[in-house]
Amino acid sequence: MRPKRFLSLPVLAVLLLMMFVYYTTIFVFIDGSFDLQSSNGTFNAAIFTILASFSVFSFFVCVLSDPGHVPSSYVPDVEGQGSAKDNAERKKCDKCYGYKPPRTHHCRVCKKCVLKMDHHCLWINNCVGYWNYKPFFVFTSYATLASIHSMILFICSVFLMDIGSSSKVFYVMYGTMAIGLTTTLLTLFGWHVYLILHNMTTIEYYKGKRAKWLAMKSGQSYRHPFNISPYKNITSVLGPNMLKWLCPTAVSHLKEGVSFPTLRDSS
Repeated sequence: MRPKRFLSLPVLAVLLLMMFVYYTTIFVFIDGSFDLQSSNGTFNAAIFTILASFSVFSFFVCVLSDPGHVPSSYVPDVEGQGSAKDNAERKKCDKCYGYKPPRTHHCRVCKKCVLKMDHHCLWINNCVGYWNYKPFFVFTSYATLASIHSMILFICSVFLMDIGSSSKVFYVMYGTMAIGLTTTLLTLFGWHVYLILHNMTTIEYYKGKRAKWLAMKSGQSYRHPFNISPYKNITSVLGPNMLKWLCPTAVSHLKEGVSFPTLRDSS
């Protein structure tokens, strides 16, 4: 847990954006269109507050969670002599000088090896890796739903409210921001749904593209070795209990993160 990660301009910008969107959605669009005291106003305010609250909580979990560090006791399972040991030496990080488990990569920003590293995220001032990938995905899910809800309420307010000439500039600027934010979040959400269904990280996706191209060049086929089945891929990230899929702290299904089932294991 590192509260100092919040002392970052991008992280503070995200928090300020969430507060701004929450305030305008509740006290401008909902109150102006339906009245907060009405049943429609109260219902929409309650739904949006729940989505916003879970978004903020998931964001805090993303920022504060350790993405996954390599255990100091980790040594590759090497049997015999010669080439096997040479291969183990090649799995050493040339910056940390420690052994790298499968799917582990060195982050140049964090200056350490991260288990099942997806990417370093500027907006959470942290890596997205084995231990906080689920909170990151859950945050993306809640933020996307909240942004879509806010966008719908904004559109409703445009048609239901009598917007004065002094407010038109604000509505144009907010609409532009809302469209950009919703589009970005939907794209990010869709991208990570794709990655989860194929049990990939962002790094592995781009490495896989090159591996696929090389395989096709030599007349062979390539399949991502950790892509077992859609359901197993989903449960490996979100857990076996569907009721806990959208809980960012429900990560008891995660193990050490130094080994992963492959297609070879399931065949």
